[in-house]
Amino acid sequence: MQGPGGTSDSMFKAGCTCIAGGYWREGRWTSSSHRMPYIVKLILLIFCLVLLGESRKHRRKRWTGQIEMQKTSHIYKKNHDITKIRKGKSEQLLRVDDHDFTMRPAFGGPAIPVGVDVQVESLDTISEVDMDFTMTLYLRHYWKDERLAFPSHTNKSMTFDGRLVKKIWVPDVFFVHSKRSFIHDTTTDNIMLRVFPDGHVLYSMRITVTAMCNMDFSRFPLDSQTCSLELESYAYTDEDLMLYWKNGNESLKTDEKISLSQFLIQKFHTTSRLAFYSSTGWYNRLYISFTLRRHIFFFLLQTYFPATLMVMLSWVSFWIDRRAVPARVSLEYAAVNYLTTVQERKQRKLREKFPCTCGISSTKTVLLDGTYSDSDVSSLERYARGQIVPEEDKQDKMVIHLTMNNESNSSRKKGLKGYVSLRIIQNTHVIDNYSRLIFPGTYIFFNLVYWSVFC
Repeated sequence: MQGPGGTSDSMFKAGCTCIAGGYWREGRWTSSSHRMPYIVKLILLIFCLVLLGESRKHRRKRWTGQIEMQKTSHIYKKNHDITKIRKGKSEQLLRVDDHDFTMRPAFGGPAIPVGVDVQVESLDTISEVDMDFTMTLYLRHYWKDERLAFPSHTNKSMTFDGRLVKKIWVPDVFFVHSKRSFIHDTTTDNIMLRVFPDGHVLYSMRITVTAMCNMDFSRFPLDSQTCSLELESYAYTDEDLMLYWKNGNESLKTDEKISLSQFLIQKFHTTSRLAFYSSTGWYNRLYISFTLRRHIFFFLLQTYFPATLMVMLSWVSFWIDRRAVPARVSLEYAAVNYLTTVQERKQRKLREKFPCTCGISSTKTVLLDGTYSDSDVSSLERYARGQIVPEEDKQDKMVIHLTMNNESNSSRKKGLKGYVSLRIIQNTHVIDNYSRLIFPGTYIFFNLVYWSVFC
């Protein structure tokens, strides 16, 4: 072993022995008592013993210090992250197990105020068929629970996920008139709980909710709709829990990129009022209201323009000959065809009543405008009696019916006392002539009234 200063113990002992009374030389002991006084030798011996003891003590202390440093270094490397040290139940900052969190904070005292603010992430759909809307939002609650207070010198908060929510009291807010809703859970439950040293709590959730919206379509498609999302405590009346908008009108925030295909979002606003239930009492209710106005340009392309085009095409049909059936629109053509059918039915009845018919060659033309003299009637009668057409030649003839009063033959010279009734198919083109003016005029008048009332 090495002594202090690098000198071996054997050499150190030999030196002390030499000083004390002799030395070892050439294999034998040589005494030096005759050279030094007795007292000097005693002092030197004591000095050597003290020096030897100190050297051993120093060596033992150095070895012990090295071992302790190794142990300390090992412990430091193993437990350098003090946050990973598991504390006992009595050392927990939040003493969750020491309180009954089934009771609201300050139970038995005044109503606990719970502030609310909302950030609308997206307005997903508006359904006119189901009369509902779907919205995704961040719902945040603020309240104070002194049971969650903890000591802190830096005044920093602690943040937790949804696992702590199941162990403490949180407000039981629900959506009134909602059809379905859920908390997002990808990749974990989108719930955040932040606790401050003085017991204040921030509770935030990301929710998608589908709620009812009563819509009025009397002015469709020039309508505007107002929908509301309502929040309320399910169990606690206004005597136990007071819901309020934390920052007034600034409690509702929306993303500027929110847009819909058929609607224009005009505004979002917040309101609050009391709701009464006959069985349970009064509750605080918060409203998120938004107003939507339908995009008119969308329906101009989808509804108004096609309808106007159809009206224009039907107006063109009045300029087409009535005998071109496929080229005419069904409704106006139906009126002309009906009048023609009625007239032909009357003609058949007249043929059955008056079997005597007179044929006129198709190359001859008879013009009767309703005003005629006795000479015209006489010449027509003579022509009718003299021109009897055989049955086989009637295919190329135009048939007219002459109905003569019996008194007209006997009193022709005294004047015409009877009358001649000529039934000729009326000119149905008159309907088209009038419709060419009435149809577009009526449509223009309708548009003036429609747009003045709805706009």
